Amino acid sequence: MKHIKADILVIGAGSGGLSVAAGASQMGADVVLLEGHKMGGDCLNYGCVPSKALIATGKAAYGQKHSAQYGVADAAGTVDYAAAKDHVADVIATIAPVDSQERFEGFGVNVIREFGKFISPTEVQAGDTIIKARRIVIATGSSPLVPPIPGLDSVPYETNESLFDLREAPEHLLIIGGGPIGMEMAQAHIRMGCQVTVIEGSKALGKDDPELAEVVLSSLKEEGVVIAEDALAAEIRGTAGAIEVEVEDGRIFKGSHLLMAVGRKANVDSLDLEAGGVEPARNGIKVDDSLRTSNRRVYAIGDVAGGLQFTHVAGYHAGVIIRSILFGLPSKAKTAHIPWATYTDPELSQVGLTEAEAKKEHGSALEVVRFHYSHNDRAIAERKTKGFIKVMVVKGRPVGASIVGYQAGELINLWALALANKMKMSQIAAMVAPYPTIGEVNKRAAGAYFSPRLFESNLVKRAVGFVQRFVP
Repeated sequence: MKHIKADILVIGAGSGGLSVAAGASQMGADVVLLEGHKMGGDCLNYGCVPSKALIATGKAAYGQKHSAQYGVADAAGTVDYAAAKDHVADVIATIAPVDSQERFEGFGVNVIREFGKFISPTEVQAGDTIIKARRIVIATGSSPLVPPIPGLDSVPYETNESLFDLREAPEHLLIIGGGPIGMEMAQAHIRMGCQVTVIEGSKALGKDDPELAEVVLSSLKEEGVVIAEDALAAEIRGTAGAIEVEVEDGRIFKGSHLLMAVGRKANVDSLDLEAGGVEPARNGIKVDDSLRTSNRRVYAIGDVAGGLQFTHVAGYHAGVIIRSILFGLPSKAKTAHIPWATYTDPELSQVGLTEAEAKKEHGSALEVVRFHYSHNDRAIAERKTKGFIKVMVVKGRPVGASIVGYQAGELINLWALALANKMKMSQIAAMVAPYPTIGEVNKRAAGAYFSPRLFESNLVKRAVGFVQRFVP
């Protein structure tokens, strides 16, 4: 058995782990990084990157079929499913060097391609190596949650970890789960010529503002996606190419392929947390505001920390703990300024409080301002007028923003900046946006907040009248 020592041991080479390893090593720390599977983790290999690549294929096919509105003849938009998967693989391969073992070894990181498990509060075993570290960072991420639905164990099914390996297009894809992953894959596949049925036990896109979610769901239905809500799967049966899902109220849905997209579970089972003195939680590992576990030498970041499960959150967590680990400075993770987006068409994004949450927290002090894409000249020019923005404002400061529409995932960045820096609506209104851009939607939303104060105020009108009469 080989024994080595390190300042920092990082378990997991996904987004959060790689950020910690790179930052700490380049600032002089002795870093060991463990990864028993693929460098880059879920996001690069099975999640964000391949899903957005496949969405791009669906978007291209849809664009060909609906180009007449621009004066270009509609085309068939026929998709070669295997070639689309080659496109996905090429995108992954193009990005992979950024997350590669060679690159991180170039930073001075000792990369060990083994899974790790605790053997003491300060030691982790990885294969035939035992690493003793002053600080340990658990960044093992999450995996698809597969619930124990009767019959599922005898029926072939896909998760996000296997879907991108399919080479033949599903004739009829059944998707259990109406969250962001389910809805993104539903639209991508309907646009690539598959039939798609989404089976959701509660409400589709249920974590988002229902008013905005309905815009997305209506669009998917118009494209042909069947969305069954309040449809909790009770039994699954069949064989490859002929699968049935029966829900609790007796409805039966038939398809050729099944995708499980009901959520994620933290990757902690193989870590032997008890040996490390690390207390688990229902949804991962118990951490405090500084992302420390019950073992003060051990941190947990990203999905395994049990909060918002997004790649950008893992990267944010990395920055939080680097401040603490390397410089001994107090640093706490916050969530109020964390945005998220669902990459359907139209896109759906959120940061801060939704309207319902803001009403509950702020009551009558809340003002909700809106601006619709149909009043944006660039959106009109590009035939992208479906959607709107809502900004929740309390005493002149935004406390949340919800956007549904073209480039909503890009537009939410400004409001994430505003919330992170406690900016005022007046500062947003003071911004000059180039014309014509979709980004003007944000400025016009800020303008909608001030319009009643300027144009409907008798005091303002009297002041203007006074100046016009008496000021030379």
